[in-house]
Amino acid sequence: MGFGFILKKIVSWSLMPIPLGMALILIALFFLVRNKKQKAIGALAAAFVWFSLFSYAPFANYLLHQFESTYPPLLQAPQEVRYIYILGGGHKSDNALPITSQVYDDAIIRLNEAIRLYHQLDEKATIIVSGYSGFYSDIPHANMQQKLAVALGINPENITLRPKPMDTQEEAKAAKELLRDKPFILVTSAFHMDRALRWFRQEGLNPVPAPAHHFTSLNQTAYWGFFNAHAIMMSTHSFHEALGILWQKIKG
Repeated sequence: MGFGFILKKIVSWSLMPIPLGMALILIALFFLVRNKKQKAIGALAAAFVWFSLFSYAPFANYLLHQFESTYPPLLQAPQEVRYIYILGGGHKSDNALPITSQVYDDAIIRLNEAIRLYHQLDEKATIIVSGYSGFYSDIPHANMQQKLAVALGINPENITLRPKPMDTQEEAKAAKELLRDKPFILVTSAFHMDRALRWFRQEGLNPVPAPAHHFTSLNQTAYWGFFNAHAIMMSTHSFHEALGILWQKIKG
């Protein structure tokens, strides 16, 4: 795990809604200590508006829907496809817990979507699981997904591991080594699909998008939903994707 990768994670984290809002509060405290009350009040007001906006459920729903609505769900798998590539997620290693409690919800939903499509292909496809160990485990995420897939009834012979990729760009490169020009189904979170496809197509690959784990709905009516933790999470996903796309453009 190189310094550049860690630095990228730190910078990305610092530009999320909560850290930026906390920065406004720290600025307000700085002005207060220096007895600049007007500026302190202004910074606190800005922090209040910031947290109110990005924790407001309809606004956060609208932001994230812009990313999730780019590609429709894949209801029926193309019958000529023989590979399903699942992008990595997160997990924790605790053998005292069942495997379904060790793998995070997002990764479980991605795997379930892959298994649904796998059954549509008469179980003749190969499921490719991907992902490194992360910061909190010594077991690659690909291995955890393999373990979960087997527990859910998938034949181990129909699972291929790619345990080294640390981000989506590396996953695209790993897919190119394995798949070349073969068509395959790409499964990832709906909000991440647009950015993921950019990396995979940049490698000259032929993915069929299968977005999973949709957070948003056009029928969002909770207009009273201020200071909502779920809304903050959706806003964080929106910030993360926007920054990721900006980084793609910078890298060319």
